[in-house]
Amino acid sequence: MSTTRQQQVEAAVKWIEEAWKAGTLSQTGQAFIGQLEEAFTDRQYEVDDVMVQGEKVIARVVITGKHTGIFAGIPATGKTVRITQFHEFTVNDGRIVHRFGWYDTGTMLPQLQTGA
Repeated sequence: MSTTRQQQVEAAVKWIEEAWKAGTLSQTGQAFIGQLEEAFTDRQYEVDDVMVQGEKVIARVVITGKHTGIFAGIPATGKTVRITQFHEFTVNDGRIVHRFGWYDTGTMLPQLQTGA
């Protein structure tokens, strides 16, 4: 029998997998998403960590992709970068009732700079 914690993790991971398959995982509401999708065309993802506290579930997703287009004014470098994305879920009775996602651009942008 699954525990509540296991059900919460399973709900979050299932949402991430389905969003990836549907091509909507990158949709966090941040203004640069269109640029990100165009600049990193061979993205792959991995659920790196999932943390649960009460009804809240935080999933850290690591996305790797090759920088093949302009992003944040930086021309294509051909570098493969690791992009960290977070998703915060509220899970009630095994169902996601709220989700919010964001990217950690503070660790992504330095990877694109010359000499990085």
